[in-house]
Amino acid sequence: MANKFAIVTGASSGIGLELARLAARDGYDLLVVADTPLVDAAAALKDEGVDVQSVETDLSTIEGVDRLLAAAGGRRVDLLCANAGHGLGGGFLDQDVSEWRHVIDTNITGTVYLLQKVLRQMRDAGEGKVLITGSIAGWIPGSFQAVYNGSKAFVDNFAAAIRNELKEVKGITITTLLPGPVETEFFERAGMMDTKVGQSESKSDPADVAKDGWTALMKGTDNIVSGLSNKLQVAGAGVLPQSVTAEQHRKIAEPGSGE
Repeated sequence: MANKFAIVTGASSGIGLELARLAARDGYDLLVVADTPLVDAAAALKDEGVDVQSVETDLSTIEGVDRLLAAAGGRRVDLLCANAGHGLGGGFLDQDVSEWRHVIDTNITGTVYLLQKVLRQMRDAGEGKVLITGSIAGWIPGSFQAVYNGSKAFVDNFAAAIRNELKEVKGITITTLLPGPVETEFFERAGMMDTKVGQSESKSDPADVAKDGWTALMKGTDNIVSGLSNKLQVAGAGVLPQSVTAEQHRKIAEPGSGE
C-alpha cells in the first residue's frame, strides 16, 4: 500500500520543517515547499524512510501555487500543512507597496488559493486533514506590524469559516495553529531585529509549536494556541480595548525598542 501523502509549505526551516519531520515520522510521503532553497530541509528529512520531494516556488503568486500542485503529480493529498507566511515590521507609511503587497499575497492570496484547490480534492475524496498556521497576531492590532497582523486576522477567521462550511463532510478536519513569537528566521526576514520582540529570548521553540499543532491536527481539534503565555494574551485581547492592545504591541514592535 502506498504511503499517505502530505504537502508542507514554508518548510525550509522553523515550524514548517518541524511539521515535515513529524509527518515523515508518521509515515507520510512529503512534498516540501518554500520560496527559499530547501537544502537544509531535504537533508533533515532524507533519513526518515519516506519519499521526499522539494520544490522552490513563489507562493505569493497563483503561478507559484500551480507549480506546487503540478509537482504533486496528480497524487491525492491526504494532509496539507499550509504554513507559508511572511512578516513585515516598521511603520506602515514607510513601507514600499511591493513589500506589504508581498505579505498579503503570500499570507492571504496564495494560502486561500492553495486551500481551495486542495480542499476540493479532499471534498471529492471525502477525507483529508488540513493544518493552517495562523497566529495570535490575528487577535492584536499590530502597531509597526500592521499588515502582517491584519493578514493573520484574515487567516484565523477564514479558517474558522471554511471549517464551518465543511462541517458536514465528516472525513475532513481543519485545524488552526496559533503560535506567538517563535525562534525562527521570521524576525530577521521581517526587518525586526532591532525590536523588543525580535531581541526577546523567550520566543517559543519551533519544534514545540509544531508538536502542539501536529497533536491537535491528529485529534481533529479546531484550533490550538501554542504556549501558556500566548493563551493568556489571546484571552486578554478578547476583553481589552483595541487602543490598549495596540499600545502594548507598539512597545514590543516599534523600531529601536530592542536597543
